[in-house]
Amino acid sequence: MLTKRINTLSESITIAITTLAGELKAEGKDILSFSAGEPDFGTPQVIKDAAIKAINEDYTKYTPVDGYPVLREAIAHKLKRDNNLTYAPNQIMVNNGAKHSLFNLFAAVIEDGAEVIIPSPYWVTYPELVKYCGGKVVEIETHDTDGFKITPDELKNAITDKTRMLILTTPSNPTGSIYTKEELVALGKILEGTDIIVASDEMYEKLTYEGSFTSCAAVSEDMYQRTVTINGLSKSVAMTGWRFGYMAAANTELIKATKKLQSQSTSNINSITQMAAIAGLDGSADADIAMMREAFIERRDEAVKLMNEIDGLSVLKPDGAFYLFVNIKEISNDSLTFAKDLLDKKLVAVVPGVAFGSEGYFRLSFATDIDTIREGIARIAEFVKELKA
Repeated sequence: MLTKRINTLSESITIAITTLAGELKAEGKDILSFSAGEPDFGTPQVIKDAAIKAINEDYTKYTPVDGYPVLREAIAHKLKRDNNLTYAPNQIMVNNGAKHSLFNLFAAVIEDGAEVIIPSPYWVTYPELVKYCGGKVVEIETHDTDGFKITPDELKNAITDKTRMLILTTPSNPTGSIYTKEELVALGKILEGTDIIVASDEMYEKLTYEGSFTSCAAVSEDMYQRTVTINGLSKSVAMTGWRFGYMAAANTELIKATKKLQSQSTSNINSITQMAAIAGLDGSADADIAMMREAFIERRDEAVKLMNEIDGLSVLKPDGAFYLFVNIKEISNDSLTFAKDLLDKKLVAVVPGVAFGSEGYFRLSFATDIDTIREGIARIAEFVKELKA
């Protein structure tokens, strides 16, 4: 007999489509997959060398639940250097990827009936974890016409006496939108005088192409006190399989609570990953990050140009991350059927917008080589032309 809690969870459409595409490819079909949120680059050599060194130096035992002190110090230095945020090591918690950070945070602070404000489109995991913890999702719908960003008035109107948390993602998965410092300041003013926690997912921070990145916690003292910064190295230095994420918060009691939960579930994260991660945090991999960023910019610009040439489709140029969130409303308001038919007829895998809480769109990852992008969008153009015929 399964619990009601586990039955609230839905399968990730992103993972389901990626898995199906992989199965079809294994059958010998010419699948072009743009569904996975994973860099196509290898982990930088300096990080791999640090891992090998850690193995040879026998960093193979249990570690403190919240991570090696030297690692938490490296995270603190990174946050100060890159984000102008001051955290002590006891205000930092190391987790098995940012998804684990979010799970621990939600489990520690969300009770039955607590409301969590989530702008849509959103990363698929946010609402599922909220529901699992007994919370209620309150969506603020955004569109390409407003840059996929919420306004202070929209936030104010969504807040009730049950609101426990606001989730902000900048740069965004799936849209690539980035909140400016001024926009974050304005949102922060709406929260003043409340006890609402801000969960700021900044996983794509290093993949910022236009303007500058501002961390939510850095815009005011009030935002610093209420924000839990979530980050990691999966996207910036292609460490997806290494499973490294972290959270930082001014509230040490909150960090202690998540540490207690982790001590009774996963305990410490992989010891080798911890030592390797230092090289991804201290600037040693900056040249690799710059190389990846330049490649993503070239791919983004080409993909946006080609996609906007397709009659019936449109897409905003993303300011960060490595996704296009393509508007298909002139063609279809059933993004799941659109994505399934595209995979079936043209062997192109994308993720339907409904997975992210926004119907009438699909997400395409440009974390692949430019020739594949050109071929994939050409197939999408053929598919759309046939739909319109």
